[in-house]
Amino acid sequence: MPEKTNRLTLKDMARRLNVSTATISNAFNRPSQLSAELRARILEECRAAGYPGPNAAARSLRTGRTGIIGVMLSNYLSYSFSDAVAHQFLQGLAEIFEEREYNLLIMPSRDHVSQPQGIESFVDGFIVYGPPEPQKLERLKIQPKSMITVDFEIEGCVSVNIDNYGSAKACAAHALSSDTGTAAILGLRIIDANRVCRISNSELFDAGTTITVERLNGFLDAASNVGVSIPEERIWHIPDNTHDLAYQAAREALMCAPLPEVLLCMSDRIGLAAIRAAAHLNLNVPDDVRITGFDDIPEAATQHPSLTTVHQQSIDKGRIAAEIFVGEREEKSVILPTRVMIRESCP
Repeated sequence: MPEKTNRLTLKDMARRLNVSTATISNAFNRPSQLSAELRARILEECRAAGYPGPNAAARSLRTGRTGIIGVMLSNYLSYSFSDAVAHQFLQGLAEIFEEREYNLLIMPSRDHVSQPQGIESFVDGFIVYGPPEPQKLERLKIQPKSMITVDFEIEGCVSVNIDNYGSAKACAAHALSSDTGTAAILGLRIIDANRVCRISNSELFDAGTTITVERLNGFLDAASNVGVSIPEERIWHIPDNTHDLAYQAAREALMCAPLPEVLLCMSDRIGLAAIRAAAHLNLNVPDDVRITGFDDIPEAATQHPSLTTVHQQSIDKGRIAAEIFVGEREEKSVILPTRVMIRESCP
């Protein structure tokens, strides 16, 4: 365990390691300026001593705390604020941290805008929502600070999750039956491709990279249990959870022969786009095709036909992660319950 010495300064560590203050600063903020071996030694010595790295805030130099929480998002910043599920998660975080007078520093993983070097050292800890790009996750992991993960797990960190496999399997089990002739899946970020396509002959992402691979496995196992075959050419990959891309995939699936009797979608946004595509093709939902979603965003219940889906507690994910961070909840991983919401699209 690191020593409890929040009073260490940049100069203190430079004297301890017999290097310049610039060398210590470069180890945290400009890694390209040092050899890998020297940087690794400096970071390990700083971690052991409890030194969190250079920090521009005078209060942080005195107390080791800034009152700022870094929130790493797995997607683009614009997407994270437009996506209903991510928006609900951020709402839950903000409710708890705002009451306790913490500030949030949003750190998108997939934005091309470069972040200031050493920004990780400005915060008191991290909440990481979805698996970020590997190099960005590594930059967080070398910081001797608290980190809570949401919708994925890494060794040594507390996590807040749902059972994506079990939830998807339960939803698919409701939609499918032994007399279902054909079914298709509209997947989300399940292969490494930036276009809408079928997954034939493509390698799936590892389940640790995206939770939707767990949902895919749940769909497929539920189908297998009732003797329904869903071949690869009936599984679509959608690179981002947007209406336009989902609509494109849904039209392709619904124009196949034979028509799928069930369309299993990995998000509500995809499911709602599929309902729109079915209407434009003069198909009746659920008489011609049954459609399911995942998430239970508000529109799932208000659109007609309303969407059968998996309800997950997205706001509570944010609240619970924040409560664990501030010490108001036991520091252990949490699996939140889900339930299948049966509505008009798949009664």
